[in-house]
Amino acid sequence: MNFKAITITDIAKALNISASTVSKALSDSYEISAKTKQIVLTYAREHNYRPNPNAISLKFGSSLSIGIVIPSIQNQFFAQIIDGIESVAHQEGFTVIIAQTHESYDMEVKSIQQLTHRAIDGLLISQSSETRDISHLKQLRSKGLPVVFFDRVSEQIETHKVVTDNFQGALNATQHLFNNHYRKIALITGPEGLSITKDRLDGYLQAHAQNKTEVTTSYIKHCSYTNNNVEEITSAVHELLELPDKPDAIFTTSDTITSTVLLSLNKLDIKIPEQLAVVGFTNSSFAAVVDPPLTSVFQPGFLMGQKAAELLLSLVKSKKAVTEFETIVLPMQLVIRESSYRSVKL
Repeated sequence: MNFKAITITDIAKALNISASTVSKALSDSYEISAKTKQIVLTYAREHNYRPNPNAISLKFGSSLSIGIVIPSIQNQFFAQIIDGIESVAHQEGFTVIIAQTHESYDMEVKSIQQLTHRAIDGLLISQSSETRDISHLKQLRSKGLPVVFFDRVSEQIETHKVVTDNFQGALNATQHLFNNHYRKIALITGPEGLSITKDRLDGYLQAHAQNKTEVTTSYIKHCSYTNNNVEEITSAVHELLELPDKPDAIFTTSDTITSTVLLSLNKLDIKIPEQLAVVGFTNSSFAAVVDPPLTSVFQPGFLMGQKAAELLLSLVKSKKAVTEFETIVLPMQLVIRESSYRSVKL
């Protein structure tokens, strides 16, 4: 059986009033008496009336939908961001349409084209790791589509942005290792060119500067965020452990890198933290249940999603051109557990 939604015309016929009166009653117009409004609203509720989004779009020039472009929904951090976005969007009567780039620039361009063909009112985006040319986004902005960046952002477009304090998060994590008497600290991080990679590398370097410790370039490994990067990360771990002066700690800067490094060390029977300390970036609950529990940098993904959605909807609803934009920087939390604890001070 096909479900047929009740319409304003159906309500009008049932109540023997005009469709215009029903429409005004449903929109709480001052032209309609309180008694008539109550009759219409009661009937609409009892018969499960829902506004037609396509009709609303035609009338008001809005689809009441926003697009979200992320690298991968499998990443717990991005899943939390989407939850935050939806919590705000749904409360404001907007639906969300999600597209994944799988770290591909070409997929990012295609996904955005598909979203705009569906007449979205605005776009929230965290760029793919391959994206360098953002002409596709500049073109949309020039046509008036509201765009807000989150997490991975571009400085080439002036708009609202929501990020975490990647620099301070990496600085605190690396400093924590120094505080626990580790001196040969390796870094396995994301691909060069991403804003988050640069900020996290800068935090790592700043911690070395503060501790007057020379940076060993062979300790720094850049790995991609693609779906087939397990072999690349595993190779980075092996290369570090094969160095003549191998590191005594590893700092990893993403969920995927962190989990793969832990798996590699387990296969090599490396004892953590006795032989090698590990500190990671992760929003996954596995950090607290692995053996030993992992010291990790936690990012406020849900809050990031909320803030990004609020900023985008403020642009969508603005009745005049917005010329002043803000970048919201959210603090990170370093959760200290056993993986970075050295019991014997050197």
